[in-house]
Amino acid sequence: MKYTTLPNTTIKVSKICLGTMTWGEQNTEAEGHAQLDYALEQGVNFVDTAEMYSVPGNPKTQGSTETIIGTWLKKTNNRDKIILTSKITGPLRFFEHIRKNLNFSKEALDDALNKSLQRLQTDYLDLYQLHWPERGVNVFGVRDYIHNPAWEDNIAQVIEALESYVKEGKIRQIGLSNETPWGVMRYMEEARKGASKMITVQNAYNLLNRRDEIGLSEVLLRENVGYLPYSPLAFGVLAGKYLDNKKPANARVTLFPSYSRYSSEQSLEATKRYNEIAKKHNISLVQMSLAFVNQQAFVTSNIIGATSLEQLSENIDSINVTLSEEIISEINEVHTLMPNPAP
Repeated sequence: MKYTTLPNTTIKVSKICLGTMTWGEQNTEAEGHAQLDYALEQGVNFVDTAEMYSVPGNPKTQGSTETIIGTWLKKTNNRDKIILTSKITGPLRFFEHIRKNLNFSKEALDDALNKSLQRLQTDYLDLYQLHWPERGVNVFGVRDYIHNPAWEDNIAQVIEALESYVKEGKIRQIGLSNETPWGVMRYMEEARKGASKMITVQNAYNLLNRRDEIGLSEVLLRENVGYLPYSPLAFGVLAGKYLDNKKPANARVTLFPSYSRYSSEQSLEATKRYNEIAKKHNISLVQMSLAFVNQQAFVTSNIIGATSLEQLSENIDSINVTLSEEIISEINEVHTLMPNPAP
């Protein structure tokens, strides 16, 4: 395993982060525990979750992922061996079953954080993130920004509330998710005034969605903010298992057809071309896709997920794959012809 530190901290994390959002829906508690055991054995010490998981979000399974991690922590007493991160659910995504006030007020943050800590059976989180902005932005497959002037800037107040949990010892660091370049810089503006700095951004990033290279990557590198890419395999599309109109049983897109973000005709055509590059160089499409993300200069830790130990093993092993300049060049040729088919 390779390691780095979360920017502006001494927190050492593996370059592969274990994503957990299928636990409680596609994966049982026993399977989640087995994944945690295996990942830790392979040197993965970074675990990501959220209060809304498992996915798809619904009242029956909300919080199940954190609960599974919590029972593992209680059983193994391994809290000191992992860097644990979770997120508070934001508004505008129809998750009122979690909380009536889906915002980042002190009241909502109190409710979210304390319930997460209870489910996780821990008294602190290493990193706590805002799952998506309170203001409406173009994320989750939305390409173009539509301005809504109704949002009132409360970012200073949100940071102040988060700082109170740092002082209480409930969280160590704070971060963002599904955020834009403007949003990150707005938080950096507060940091320059003396407020606590958002140390990471967790966004979707993969061969079918490289839009954060356009503007956010410069922000990350110049402001020394970490990047935690999720969906590096694009809901499994970049495993190649949906090529040729295949619908493998128990696969996420098969089970949940509404998860169509990476299933457009353009995305599947791009995937086909990336698969040809992988075959040409005798590596799997999975490992080529993950290695591409691992190698980006602005990436801190790559959040991988799996529904089986076999998948998990291949995903983690991508840390040992280094793509040559020739492969990168061929990937970029496809990207030039078919840029970001799934924003």
